[in-house]
Amino acid sequence: MARSSRQSKILELISTKEIETQDELAKELKNAGFEITQATISRDIKELGLTKILSNSGKYKYAILGSEQQVVSNKYINIFKECVISVKSALNLAVVKTIKGMGASVCAFIDKLNLNELMGATYGDDTVMLIFPSTTFATEAVATLQDIML
Repeated sequence: MARSSRQSKILELISTKEIETQDELAKELKNAGFEITQATISRDIKELGLTKILSNSGKYKYAILGSEQQVVSNKYINIFKECVISVKSALNLAVVKTIKGMGASVCAFIDKLNLNELMGATYGDDTVMLIFPSTTFATEAVATLQDIML
């Protein structure tokens, strides 16, 4: 499978599970149908800019740093472009439709964008819903996300 699909799955896995080691990540990827090597996992972790943080359970896990100053890498943008089907507004909401299984990864990417006046975001398997205080902000966000897709 393509690198972008594999890296998208990695982002999804680390956002939904506490993955502490590369071996755990390899096992999860293999369970999802990806045949990978340890070197490939190491390279993906580096390219995605993953780091280990202390989780609520007291274990370390892979995560994407949420720093305000962190630059969104081209890898995330490429994953977003490949996974998003549509972006539409509905009153003060923005609804992002994704390919199956990519809601978590796309939502994590959108959170990194620090969209103007985003009040909250939630996701399902293939949908992300963004909540704004007004129709104006939702419309602006939709335009921003559609620009990224181009």
